[in-house]
Amino acid sequence: MRVALGITYNGQPYQGWQSQSTGLTIQDKLEKALKEFTTQRVTTLCAGRTDAGVHGLMQVVHFDTPLERDMGSWVRGTNRYLPDDISVQWAQEVPAEFHARGSALSRRYAYIVLESPVRPSLESGRAGWVYRALDETAMRQAAQYLLGEHDFSSFRASSCQALSPIKTMLRVDIHKHGPYWRFEFEGNAFLHHMIRNIMGCMVTIGQGFQPPEWMAQVIESKRRDAAAPTFSPDGLYFQGPVYDPQWGLPTETPPFHWLP
Repeated sequence: MRVALGITYNGQPYQGWQSQSTGLTIQDKLEKALKEFTTQRVTTLCAGRTDAGVHGLMQVVHFDTPLERDMGSWVRGTNRYLPDDISVQWAQEVPAEFHARGSALSRRYAYIVLESPVRPSLESGRAGWVYRALDETAMRQAAQYLLGEHDFSSFRASSCQALSPIKTMLRVDIHKHGPYWRFEFEGNAFLHHMIRNIMGCMVTIGQGFQPPEWMAQVIESKRRDAAAPTFSPDGLYFQGPVYDPQWGLPTETPPFHWLP
Protein backbone atom coordinates (compact mmCIF):
# COMPACT_ATOMS: atom_id res chain seq x y z
CA MET A 1 0.00 0.00 0.00
CA ARG A 2 1.01 3.65 -0.32
CA VAL A 3 1.38 5.59 2.93
CA ALA A 4 1.67 9.35 3.42
CA LEU A 5 3.32 10.82 6.51
CA GLY A 6 3.28 14.36 7.92
CA ILE A 7 6.70 15.24 9.39
CA THR A 8 7.78 18.13 11.62
CA TYR A 9 11.40 18.96 12.33
CA ASN A 10 13.88 21.45 13.69
CA GLY A 11 16.25 21.84 10.75
CA GLN A 12 19.00 23.61 12.69
CA PRO A 13 21.30 20.57 13.24
CA TYR A 14 20.80 19.06 9.78
CA GLN A 15 22.12 19.51 6.25
CA GLY A 16 18.67 19.98 4.75
CA TRP A 17 16.10 17.43 3.65
CA GLN A 18 17.74 15.63 0.75
CA SER A 19 19.74 12.49 1.53
CA GLN A 20 23.53 12.90 1.53
CA SER A 21 26.51 10.63 2.06
CA THR A 22 27.04 12.15 5.53
CA GLY A 23 23.67 10.82 6.70
CA LEU A 24 23.02 14.15 8.44
CA THR A 25 19.78 15.05 6.69
CA ILE A 26 16.11 14.78 7.61
CA GLN A 27 15.46 12.21 4.89
CA ASP A 28 18.37 10.07 6.08
CA LYS A 29 17.10 10.08 9.67
CA LEU A 30 13.52 9.33 8.59
CA GLU A 31 14.44 6.44 6.30
CA LYS A 32 16.77 5.00 8.92
CA ALA A 33 13.92 5.08 11.46
CA LEU A 34 11.50 3.48 9.00
CA LYS A 35 14.02 0.72 8.33
CA GLU A 36 14.42 0.08 12.06
CA PHE A 37 10.65 -0.08 12.47
CA THR A 38 9.89 -2.24 9.42
CA THR A 39 13.22 -4.16 9.10
CA GLN A 40 13.00 -3.26 5.40
CA ARG A 41 14.49 -0.48 3.34
CA VAL A 42 11.94 2.29 2.76
CA THR A 43 12.48 5.06 0.20
CA THR A 44 10.50 8.24 0.72
CA LEU A 45 9.60 11.07 -1.65
CA CYS A 46 8.83 14.50 -0.18
CA ALA A 47 6.56 17.38 -1.15
CA GLY A 48 9.37 19.95 -1.12
CA ARG A 49 13.05 19.81 -0.23
CA THR A 50 14.32 22.21 2.44
CA ASP A 51 17.83 23.63 2.86
CA ALA A 52 20.21 23.30 5.79
CA GLY A 53 18.84 25.08 8.86
CA VAL A 54 15.29 25.33 7.50
CA HIS A 55 12.50 23.91 9.67
CA GLY A 56 9.46 21.85 8.72
CA LEU A 57 5.96 22.37 10.14
CA MET A 58 4.40 19.75 7.89
CA GLN A 59 6.64 18.11 5.35
CA VAL A 60 4.66 15.41 3.56
CA VAL A 61 6.23 12.23 2.21
CA HIS A 62 4.89 9.08 0.62
CA PHE A 63 6.29 5.58 0.23
CA ASP A 64 5.12 2.17 -0.91
CA THR A 65 5.25 -0.84 1.36
CA PRO A 66 3.98 -4.43 1.34
CA LEU A 67 3.48 -4.27 5.11
CA GLU A 68 0.04 -4.02 6.66
CA ARG A 69 0.14 -1.77 9.74
CA ASP A 70 -2.50 0.48 11.23
CA MET A 71 -1.79 4.17 10.81
CA GLY A 72 -1.19 4.76 14.52
CA SER A 73 1.56 2.15 14.44
CA TRP A 74 3.34 3.98 11.63
CA VAL A 75 3.38 7.12 13.78
CA ARG A 76 4.43 5.56 17.07
CA GLY A 77 6.77 2.97 15.58
CA THR A 78 8.70 5.43 13.43
CA ASN A 79 8.93 8.07 16.16
CA ARG A 80 10.51 5.50 18.45
CA TYR A 81 13.63 5.53 16.26
CA LEU A 82 13.72 9.22 15.32
CA PRO A 83 15.78 11.91 17.09
CA ASP A 84 13.82 14.19 19.41
CA ASP A 85 13.86 17.07 16.92
CA ILE A 86 12.10 15.09 14.15
CA SER A 87 8.58 13.73 14.58
CA VAL A 88 5.93 11.96 12.51
CA GLN A 89 2.69 13.79 13.27
CA TRP A 90 0.26 11.70 11.24
CA ALA A 91 0.09 8.75 8.86
CA GLN A 92 -2.57 7.96 6.30
CA GLU A 93 -3.06 5.36 3.61
CA VAL A 94 -3.46 7.02 0.21
CA PRO A 95 -4.37 5.75 -3.28
CA ALA A 96 -1.57 4.63 -5.57
CA GLU A 97 -2.07 7.71 -7.76
CA PHE A 98 -1.27 10.09 -4.87
CA HIS A 99 2.16 11.69 -5.13
CA ALA A 100 3.54 13.86 -2.32
CA ARG A 101 5.14 16.30 -4.77
CA GLY A 102 3.10 15.90 -7.93
CA SER A 103 -0.31 16.08 -6.23
CA ALA A 104 0.49 19.35 -4.43
CA LEU A 105 -1.56 22.32 -5.65
CA SER A 106 0.69 24.82 -3.86
CA ARG A 107 3.34 25.10 -1.15
CA ARG A 108 3.50 27.36 1.89
CA TYR A 109 6.37 28.94 3.82
CA ALA A 110 6.54 31.15 6.89
CA TYR A 111 9.46 33.33 7.93
CA ILE A 112 9.73 34.60 11.52
CA VAL A 113 11.79 37.71 12.24
CA LEU A 114 12.66 39.14 15.65
CA GLU A 115 12.89 42.95 15.65
CA SER A 116 15.10 43.80 18.61
CA PRO A 117 18.25 45.79 19.46
CA VAL A 118 19.60 42.57 21.00
CA ARG A 119 20.26 39.31 19.13
CA PRO A 120 18.04 36.26 19.79
CA SER A 121 18.90 33.78 22.53
CA LEU A 122 15.97 31.42 23.13
CA GLU A 123 15.01 31.93 19.48
CA SER A 124 18.55 31.34 18.19
CA GLY A 125 18.28 29.27 15.03
CA ARG A 126 14.50 29.61 15.00
CA ALA A 127 14.03 33.27 14.05
CA GLY A 128 15.76 35.74 11.78
CA TRP A 129 16.90 38.97 13.39
CA VAL A 130 16.85 42.68 12.56
CA TYR A 131 17.88 45.45 14.95
CA ARG A 132 16.38 48.33 12.95
CA ALA A 133 12.61 48.94 12.98
CA LEU A 134 10.63 47.62 10.00
CA ASP A 135 7.98 49.64 8.17
CA GLU A 136 4.90 47.43 7.71
CA THR A 137 3.24 49.70 5.14
CA ALA A 138 6.31 49.73 2.91
CA MET A 139 6.70 45.95 3.08
CA ARG A 140 3.02 45.36 2.29
CA GLN A 141 3.33 47.60 -0.74
CA ALA A 142 6.43 45.73 -1.87
CA ALA A 143 4.67 42.38 -1.41
CA GLN A 144 2.05 43.33 -4.01
CA TYR A 145 4.72 43.24 -6.74
CA LEU A 146 5.43 39.58 -5.92
CA LEU A 147 1.89 38.36 -6.55
CA GLY A 148 1.03 36.56 -9.76
CA GLU A 149 3.17 34.80 -12.33
CA HIS A 150 6.71 36.14 -12.75
CA ASP A 151 10.18 35.16 -13.82
CA PHE A 152 11.80 35.01 -10.36
CA SER A 153 15.39 34.69 -11.62
CA SER A 154 16.45 37.59 -9.39
CA PHE A 155 15.70 35.42 -6.35
CA ARG A 156 17.18 32.18 -7.70
CA ALA A 157 20.32 30.58 -6.25
CA SER A 158 23.05 29.70 -8.74
CA SER A 159 22.75 26.05 -7.68
CA CYS A 160 18.98 25.92 -8.40
CA GLN A 161 17.98 22.89 -10.47
CA ALA A 162 14.45 24.01 -11.36
CA LEU A 163 13.63 23.68 -15.04
CA SER A 164 12.04 27.15 -15.18
CA PRO A 165 12.32 30.34 -13.08
CA ILE A 166 8.69 31.20 -13.84
CA LYS A 167 6.53 30.63 -10.78
CA THR A 168 3.22 31.93 -9.46
CA MET A 169 3.00 33.63 -6.07
CA LEU A 170 -0.53 33.16 -4.77
CA ARG A 171 -0.36 34.90 -1.40
CA VAL A 172 1.94 37.05 0.76
CA ASP A 173 0.79 37.91 4.29
CA ILE A 174 2.63 40.04 6.85
CA HIS A 175 1.69 40.19 10.55
CA LYS A 176 3.36 41.57 13.68
CA HIS A 177 3.00 40.08 17.17
CA GLY A 178 4.95 42.06 19.74
CA PRO A 179 8.56 42.18 18.52
CA TYR A 180 8.00 39.26 16.11
CA TRP A 181 7.15 39.56 12.44
CA ARG A 182 5.55 36.67 10.56
CA PHE A 183 5.78 36.60 6.77
CA GLU A 184 3.78 33.93 4.95
CA PHE A 185 4.22 32.95 1.30
CA GLU A 186 2.15 30.58 -0.81
CA GLY A 187 3.01 29.70 -4.38
CA ASN A 188 2.66 26.91 -6.89
CA ALA A 189 6.39 26.18 -6.45
CA PHE A 190 9.57 27.89 -5.26
CA LEU A 191 13.13 28.20 -6.51
CA HIS A 192 16.22 27.35 -4.46
CA HIS A 193 16.72 30.14 -1.86
CA MET A 194 13.77 32.06 -3.34
CA ILE A 195 12.11 32.91 -0.01
CA ARG A 196 15.37 33.83 1.70
CA ASN A 197 16.31 36.10 -1.20
CA ILE A 198 12.87 37.73 -1.16
CA MET A 199 13.23 38.23 2.59
CA GLY A 200 16.54 39.99 2.05
CA CYS A 201 14.71 42.48 -0.18
CA MET A 202 11.76 42.77 2.22
CA VAL A 203 14.07 43.68 5.10
CA THR A 204 15.98 46.16 2.93
CA ILE A 205 12.69 47.89 2.04
CA GLY A 206 11.30 47.60 5.57
CA GLN A 207 14.35 49.34 7.00
CA GLY A 208 14.01 52.19 4.52
CA PHE A 209 17.11 51.53 2.40
CA GLN A 210 14.98 51.10 -0.72
CA PRO A 211 11.41 52.17 -1.64
CA PRO A 212 8.65 49.57 -2.17
CA GLU A 213 8.89 50.06 -5.96
CA TRP A 214 12.42 48.64 -5.84
CA MET A 215 10.88 45.14 -5.52
CA ALA A 216 9.36 45.54 -9.00
CA GLN A 217 12.70 46.69 -10.39
CA VAL A 218 14.45 43.68 -8.90
CA ILE A 219 11.91 41.29 -10.43
CA GLU A 220 12.10 42.96 -13.84
CA SER A 221 15.92 42.83 -13.89
CA LYS A 222 15.95 38.99 -13.77
CA ARG A 223 19.45 39.29 -12.25
CA ARG A 224 20.44 37.84 -8.90
CA ASP A 225 22.95 40.64 -8.29
CA ALA A 226 20.12 43.19 -8.49
CA ALA A 227 18.54 41.84 -5.28
CA ALA A 228 19.61 41.99 -1.65
CA PRO A 229 21.89 39.38 -0.05
CA THR A 230 20.34 36.05 0.94
CA PHE A 231 18.71 36.28 4.36
CA SER A 232 19.42 33.79 7.16
CA PRO A 233 17.77 30.33 7.08
CA ASP A 234 17.09 30.52 10.82
CA GLY A 235 13.52 31.81 10.68
CA LEU A 236 12.33 29.87 7.63
CA TYR A 237 9.62 27.22 8.10
CA PHE A 238 8.19 24.98 5.40
CA GLN A 239 4.49 24.91 6.25
CA GLY A 240 3.91 22.15 3.78
CA PRO A 241 1.91 21.50 0.64
CA VAL A 242 -1.75 22.18 -0.09
CA TYR A 243 -3.65 19.24 -1.61
CA ASP A 244 -7.07 18.78 -3.11
CA PRO A 245 -9.53 17.90 -0.30
CA GLN A 246 -10.29 14.63 -2.11
CA TRP A 247 -7.15 13.13 -0.56
CA GLY A 248 -8.46 13.81 2.96
CA LEU A 249 -5.04 14.76 4.33
CA PRO A 250 -4.48 17.08 7.32
CA THR A 251 -3.86 20.73 6.46
CA GLU A 252 -1.73 21.57 9.48
CA THR A 253 0.00 20.15 12.58
CA PRO A 254 0.22 21.45 16.18
CA PRO A 255 3.50 23.36 15.54
CA PHE A 256 1.56 25.71 13.24
CA HIS A 257 0.15 27.26 16.41
CA TRP A 258 3.51 27.44 18.17
CA LEU A 259 4.84 30.19 15.93
CA PRO A 260 4.11 33.84 16.85
